[in-house]
Amino acid sequence: MDRFHLMNVYVAVAEEQGFASGARRLGLSPPAVTRAVAALEKRLGVKLLNRTTRHVRTTEAGQRYLEDARSVLAAADAVDESISGANAVPRGRLTVTAPVMFGRMFVMPAIVDYLQKFPDTEISALFLDRDVNLLEEGVDVAVRIGDLPDSSLRALPVGSVRQVVCASPAYLRSHGKPSSPEELAGHSLIVSSAVSNNPNWRFSSEQGDRSPRLKPRLTVTSNDAAIEAALRGFGITRLLSYQVARHVADSELQLLLEAFEPESRPIHVVHREGRLASATVRSFIDFTAAKLRADRLLN
Repeated sequence: MDRFHLMNVYVAVAEEQGFASGARRLGLSPPAVTRAVAALEKRLGVKLLNRTTRHVRTTEAGQRYLEDARSVLAAADAVDESISGANAVPRGRLTVTAPVMFGRMFVMPAIVDYLQKFPDTEISALFLDRDVNLLEEGVDVAVRIGDLPDSSLRALPVGSVRQVVCASPAYLRSHGKPSSPEELAGHSLIVSSAVSNNPNWRFSSEQGDRSPRLKPRLTVTSNDAAIEAALRGFGITRLLSYQVARHVADSELQLLLEAFEPESRPIHVVHREGRLASATVRSFIDFTAAKLRADRLLN
């Protein structure tokens, strides 16, 4: 069988974690897909997949081969696209990841608009409050908030957000408004572990960084829950500016300690392919970056 065909079948089965689902993705019969994977394993002399009645998982060797096969297929697609020209119409499947709340508020509208503009594309969106390993989890594009560690990923800056402290007007009327970070120790604090597991919030001032030791009364696992508790007047919370912008604009929450805010956090669109990035990846990055850069909440 053709080597590229075998690679393509294997990638589909490994990413879908099933022969039947891989066959549906490729428009092939399950027996044909099973024969292709068996032929590939025979050619390589290595077991690529562990099969059970319920799951199909890559072996250690299979995971390494999956990563290399993706790169080879992407490079082959890029060569084809170079012949058809820079104006090739985006087509095919993309996997995109972003933080949960940011994804819902900003990335999903961009995804919907992109899919409507390019009907031959498909997108799988993973909105998770953790850094997804693009290579290991087969993700093409990610939106990241915060400083990026050194890596082989390409990054495109699209905006920035602030870490803000806020509370409801009702809470502040009852408990007073803190005028310094140290005064937070006398207040009811709400901490979202989706932002950080460290309850000691860092602040900046002319005298340097300040990290008062704080003890939260309420710790939650989602930013939405922290916002809800603050809206109900339970206490003071710290989130990212975009997460509470609507509530601040509607006077449901009030910003505190703005003079002590640390430096803004950058937002990047990152991807794992360099000059051989597919037309679909390139067009999605450009499309999404333009929308994010135009949003006043992020700039």
